Amino acid sequence: MVCGRSGNGWKIARARVAWAIAVVLLAWFTGEARAAGYRTVNFIVEAPTETLARKIGDAAEQYRQTLAIEWTGRPLPRWSRPCPITAQVSPNLGAGGATSFVFDRGEVFNWTMTIQGSEERILDSVLPHEITHTIFASHFRRPLPRWADEGACTTVEHPVERARQHRLLIEFLTTGRGIAFPEMFAMKEYPADVLPLYSQGYSLARYLIERGGRHKYIAFVADGLDTENWSAALGKHYGVTNVAQMQHVWLAWVKQGCPAPPSSLAAAVPPPASAWSATSRGQSPDPRPAGTVPAATAPVATSAARTSIYSQARRSAEGTTNPR
Repeated sequence: MVCGRSGNGWKIARARVAWAIAVVLLAWFTGEARAAGYRTVNFIVEAPTETLARKIGDAAEQYRQTLAIEWTGRPLPRWSRPCPITAQVSPNLGAGGATSFVFDRGEVFNWTMTIQGSEERILDSVLPHEITHTIFASHFRRPLPRWADEGACTTVEHPVERARQHRLLIEFLTTGRGIAFPEMFAMKEYPADVLPLYSQGYSLARYLIERGGRHKYIAFVADGLDTENWSAALGKHYGVTNVAQMQHVWLAWVKQGCPAPPSSLAAAVPPPASAWSATSRGQSPDPRPAGTVPAATAPVATSAARTSIYSQARRSAEGTTNPR
């Protein structure tokens, strides 16, 4: 009797232990499927698995280092606080992203980045685009014109993505959706019809970079920001009289099929330090007026502009087909 009762007790005990282990394992696997964390010097990544989190975090650091040198000539210093990256990764998930940050009296802080898409598109497209936004924000310390910012970020995208932007550009120019350059240069916010801004911004940024390199492009944008005289900046750096003439020259180039610059000019442009198979997406800085809460305690304001414009644009362009 005693042995029988003892045997039943062991069976019950084993069943309880097995149930407890199952609950722990279920919680562990569920948590692993939901999110895993990985921290680097400048990023804290949350992704579906530890492997993905490590890939994204390491790639983000590499892009941050190499792209900063290619654009500005020097690496970025370490940020005072790491930028959180939240990644949703799935083979059939459309690619997109958003990066938020705050400008305050010459400082930029409160980085937040969200990215989504397939593993391939995140690593070769979404991530470098978003990292480029952080490089520009850290370098200029103020908002850039949308065309100059998004256009330049698109130039580091995967060639397939750049080709898609060119196809969209031709469609927009032939259907009356193009944006006159005086209007585009004056835009400080995204227009309601945002797709032409992306395509034209990319095409113009490509044209300028091919004729002067990335460092000259950065110097041109800096002069335009300082003086708010984009015609003078174009004349100084590219020999173009004004914004209207820039549109004329650019349109002629597009009609010719966007040919590469003459070999003599191309030879004078320093090549990038590395070849890019990359892509990225949208930026949403929150300029903060002087005299507000100090950086250490300032809350990040919420606004509709924090929604990823890039993601919206891609969904609008692709509809329900070819999810990325």
